[in-house]
Amino acid sequence: MPEARHEVTIRRPASEVFGFLADGLNGPKWRTGILDIAHVSGSGVGATYNQGVKGPGGRRIDADYRVTAYEPNSRLAFEAIAGPVRPKGEYILEGVDGGTRLTFALHAELGGIKKLLMGGAVQKTMDSEVEATERLKSLLEAMPAGDPPTSVG
Repeated sequence: MPEARHEVTIRRPASEVFGFLADGLNGPKWRTGILDIAHVSGSGVGATYNQGVKGPGGRRIDADYRVTAYEPNSRLAFEAIAGPVRPKGEYILEGVDGGTRLTFALHAELGGIKKLLMGGAVQKTMDSEVEATERLKSLLEAMPAGDPPTSVG
């Protein structure tokens, strides 16, 4: 089962980090693999986004997802609901010294031929996704205090 986890400390309050993450439309600002994204329905638990990500050869792959846990300023979880691989992930936020310790974890269950054929590529993609929190850190810390980035679109 491919798994990835990365932790970063961001010099912004948990409320700002959570608010930015909770708006899926902000994803393209720090996740380079997103080709397109649209909010489909809902807010909080059950919010659904249609998302296209870069696949092999730059080909678009569906990677739609739904929010499965929404605990303001502490936890945000999701599950992919479209695409060849359906990872689950969560962001855990903890206040530390006026900033936020953010842990991003992903895991996916692959069985049979998918595990054999796709396991390595899925692991590489998941490692890249969790490490993208370093770009998120740079983006949020570069913004003026009290002025978190707004959503795209």
